[in-house]
This record gives sequence, C-alpha cells and structure tokens, in this order.
Amino acid sequence: MTLYGVGLGPGEADLVTVRGKEVLESADVVYSPGRLSRTVALNHVDESKIGDLDFPMTKDEEKLRRAWKEAAAEIAPNARDGDVAFVTLGDPNVYSTFGHLRRTIDAFHPDVDLEIVPGVSAVTAFATAMGVEIEAGAGLSLREAAAGVSPTGPDRMILFKVTDAPATHEGLVEAGYDVTYGRRLFMEQGETIVTDDPEEIDERDYYTLAYAEKEDLEVEQATAAFETENTDSGRRSAAAVEETDD
Repeated sequence: MTLYGVGLGPGEADLVTVRGKEVLESADVVYSPGRLSRTVALNHVDESKIGDLDFPMTKDEEKLRRAWKEAAAEIAPNARDGDVAFVTLGDPNVYSTFGHLRRTIDAFHPDVDLEIVPGVSAVTAFATAMGVEIEAGAGLSLREAAAGVSPTGPDRMILFKVTDAPATHEGLVEAGYDVTYGRRLFMEQGETIVTDDPEEIDERDYYTLAYAEKEDLEVEQATAAFETENTDSGRRSAAAVEETDD
C-alpha cells in the first residue's frame, strides 16, 4: 500500500508518462491540489476517484502548515489501506507542492510507504517549446523571478514564475542577456505564448517562464562543421553547374 507522487508533465494530458498513467488508473484515490492538475488527471481516471484538497492562497506559514497537516491526515489512512496518488503538474521534486506533503507525511505518518513517479518538467519541456538547444557541456541555472526580480550571473538561466515580465526584462537586458518568454507551454488550459517582447505578456500569470542567455555567448559544437561543409559543398556544386552551362 503506497502513496505515489505522480508528475503529470507540463499540462497536456498525453504528456503524462506511461508509468504515471498506470499508477493513476490503478490507484484507489487520486488527490489533486488544484484545478489544472485535476483537469489533466480526469483524462486518465474517473471523477469518482478524485479527492480534492483545499490549500489556502496565502504566504502565512502557520496556515500553510495547518493545511498540509490536514491533507496528510486525510491521505495517510487511505495510503495504509490501498494505493493513493497525489498529482502535480511537472515533476513532483521540481518546484512542486508535493515536497510539502512528503515532508509532512514523513514527520507525522512515517509508516506510510511513498514512491515518486517523475514527470516531464517545464525545466526540460521549455527547450522544445521555445526552440532552444542546451548542448552537451552547457551550464544552466534554474531561478525564480516573481514580482519583477531579475536574477543574473550564469550564462544561461531558466526563470520560473515570471509575474512581471517588463520589470524582469529591464534588469536582464541591462545585464547583457537575450531573453525569450514562454507562457503556458504544453498546457491545454489558456493561451500558449512564445515571445521576446515582454509587453505581450505584461499581465500576471504564474505559468510564465523565461530563457535568458548572455548576448556574447559563443559555443561551437563539433557537428556544427557539417553545416559549413554542406553550405560550401552546395556552393561548389552550383559553381560547377554554372561553368558547364557556359
């Protein structure tokens, strides 16, 4: 009997892993901490299996601790008697609410067996959605950028929770970064936007991230030579054709 932390991926129902889908289908109860994760889960389980949990939208740590204790107290008995899943967008161990539940379960219900099922995180999915290649050997830093914060330092950064894109953009540009923004990438709920103009996404949206790369960053991969060789070969072939025509 186990409590599973299941990563649902970035938001599209068909990006849930095969393992995640199997756990959801076999679980006795599937707990959801929010509307978006609930919507994705409902593509794989019947609504009768969904157990909703209520977490206050507050920064008051005492209220949050009380809410997590209540959630753990509800989940633990079910996880002792059967298999239970707690779903979260992305991956359960990356910027996820599941970490709070895991710590609370460990503290008050240590007899509950726990297993994590990883999911596709925006940490990796952003690269495909935004057409970015993070080549082998590249350094990449993950930072938060809520309320207009502009973290700087590394050559490449993924910024989560970009809730004031214009303010964040100003600081990044001053520090010498090129920036691309992505909103609700691979999500079925809401409009997906990819842009380098912060004014296009100036309204607050928790599901906005940015990729920032130093303007003067130059990386030459070994296979990049193929492009040059192909281009040169094409030019030589074209020149040969022209000489033949003459």
